[in-house]
Amino acid sequence: MTSWSDALLPGLPYPLGATWDGNGVNFAVFSGHAQRIELCLFDASSRKESQRFKLPEYTDEIWHGYLPGARPGTLYGFRAFGNYEPMQGHRFNPHKLLLDPYARGMAGRLTWTDALFGYRINAARADLTQDKRDSAPYMPRSVVCHNAFDWGDDKRPHVPWEDTVIMEAHPRGLSMLRSDIQFSKRGTFSALCENWFVAYLKNLGVTTLELMPVQSFLTDRYLQDKGLVNYWGYNTLSFFVPHAGYIASGSLNDLCMLVRILHASGIEVILDVVYNHTAEGNELGPTLCYRGLDNASYYRLAPDNLRCCINDTGCGNTLNLSHPRVLQMVIDSLRYWAETFHIDGFRFDLCTTLGREDYGFDQRSGFFDILRQDPLLSRLKLIAEPWDPGPGGYQIGNHPPGFAEWNDSYRDTSRRFWRGDEGQRGLIAARLTGSGDIFERKGRRPWSSVNFLTAHDGFTLMDVVSFNQRHNEANEENNQDGHGENYSTNWGEEGQSEDPGILHVRDAVRRAMFATLLLSQGIPMLLAGDEFGQTQNGNNNAYCQDSVVSWLNWSLLDTPREMEMAAFVKRLLAARQNHFSINSGRYLHGHTEISPEITDIGWFSTDGSSMSVEEWERPEGRTLALRRAGSRKDEKDITLLLLNANADPQLFTLPQPSGEWRFILESARPDKEESLDFSPLTEIEVSGRSVLLLAYRPIPATKEAGAPS
Repeated sequence: MTSWSDALLPGLPYPLGATWDGNGVNFAVFSGHAQRIELCLFDASSRKESQRFKLPEYTDEIWHGYLPGARPGTLYGFRAFGNYEPMQGHRFNPHKLLLDPYARGMAGRLTWTDALFGYRINAARADLTQDKRDSAPYMPRSVVCHNAFDWGDDKRPHVPWEDTVIMEAHPRGLSMLRSDIQFSKRGTFSALCENWFVAYLKNLGVTTLELMPVQSFLTDRYLQDKGLVNYWGYNTLSFFVPHAGYIASGSLNDLCMLVRILHASGIEVILDVVYNHTAEGNELGPTLCYRGLDNASYYRLAPDNLRCCINDTGCGNTLNLSHPRVLQMVIDSLRYWAETFHIDGFRFDLCTTLGREDYGFDQRSGFFDILRQDPLLSRLKLIAEPWDPGPGGYQIGNHPPGFAEWNDSYRDTSRRFWRGDEGQRGLIAARLTGSGDIFERKGRRPWSSVNFLTAHDGFTLMDVVSFNQRHNEANEENNQDGHGENYSTNWGEEGQSEDPGILHVRDAVRRAMFATLLLSQGIPMLLAGDEFGQTQNGNNNAYCQDSVVSWLNWSLLDTPREMEMAAFVKRLLAARQNHFSINSGRYLHGHTEISPEITDIGWFSTDGSSMSVEEWERPEGRTLALRRAGSRKDEKDITLLLLNANADPQLFTLPQPSGEWRFILESARPDKEESLDFSPLTEIEVSGRSVLLLAYRPIPATKEAGAPS
């Protein structure tokens, strides 16, 4: 058993957390309302603390002290003393061991028991009655860490926004069913460091890997009681600690190694981060960290009833980023991931919540202001999920310049257009061109729109074309969870089918949707596995399914059907890269002439004429021709995208002043090779439920005989 002196030295109020300086450890923790905070030290072999120290100093609402001789690996926690007055928003209970909000490491697992709660479960006065059982035997410990990793010549790829192709993936689900991976490594960062994964992303054409939450998270008690887990990880316990389940070696270097390997191949790493709420839940939740340190500061509380948390997140509590110390914690956490792990950007879960002040959402909130001026964070990729369940929570297009935003309008319009719904032609036109109706303001560019067909939350693409209804029975919530409206259709049979006709339509629609996504302006985001037919068997809320329901079934790539689908996605991404008119970094308005009689954008009917107002407004219109043109230095690129969401083929007259066409691809005929030659064409047939892409070459006008030279 390690023994230290009887008292701490004063130490310093900054930096927050536990900081080793080579001679000892400085401990600093925020609480604006505690009367005293004590530091508890633990031996690895004991569930009881070995020593306890009062933090001797209180400076600018920071409690701090210095322990000489302490080293990395020291296990610790805090106990906070103060008033237990839930009606006033205070829930101090020194019987509860608390994690350090700034801890860089965590040892042990949380064991669910009533002792973790600050009040007596099932008491007549509920949370107004303090529980005096010691929670330490059931709590994980914070760990003093000193990170050291040799980054060598690592450089961030800094992929330009307009060239970015994101793949959203679950760090565990990616490798759990890979038989070629050592069993002990499956589901971890180490599995993704191997050549198979890096080569797969590179070969497909992905530039940016977006990992679902890797910050330490907790499985709720009610899920554990049902034998389920919080698989997705949107339930943060610690904002600085990587989730232990994703680390095979026990070292933080596992994540560093993954980032370094991906960077070496030019691939960025973005983290999905959850700063809108914590794992402590509502006012009846456990006391694990923030609630015990200063409930009234860390959380937004109902002004007319301070006993209750404001639940703008739908997860029980809402982190109070209007408080400067709470905001500081979030920003310090982001910098830590960017600096220590060289992360390239962040996708902010329920970002509207982060931009809320006491009066509601404000794109000039403290959170946005700090991010936009921070010399490091402002240069990273910042992506908002632009909604939350709170009042006025849908804020798509209203986040500040510098942010990209998930565009659910893209998802819904694409699904409805290819399902054959009426009145979608004008909407799909806007989505194809970067959703300028939503984002074109304050100098924002088309990359402000993150276009997606599917994401972790909802159906996979295979399920979009295979199910009319959600099938979430495995979640044990009476099939009432998840989205009720998915704009999906099964094309004749619910779920898996052996009918060749149904399978043909499903594959045609999947390819057409992929073509729409990857040939649109804006940032395309793929859900990992969609490119080879991953299914969740109709579960559109698989947050608690750590099983084959969610794990990627890589064996699908061994089937000719899905091998062809993945190859087609790769081909689409290559076309996107090769034709800069497709992914222009600026909005197009038809005012710039690129070649004689050819402006940067043009819309056409099937007869080759420019779209009329009447055509745009015709509800049953399911065809569209989009010509885009761009120039770079001495190079011009002109493409024509033809969409036919009808079941039958459609003949298009090509809108051309004078020139020739070259076939690039058609989704209905994925095996047809790209043409190398231009040839004169006046019309072309587009198959039913298909997208066709052509490239155009103007023919220079010849001089008439006798004309002056």
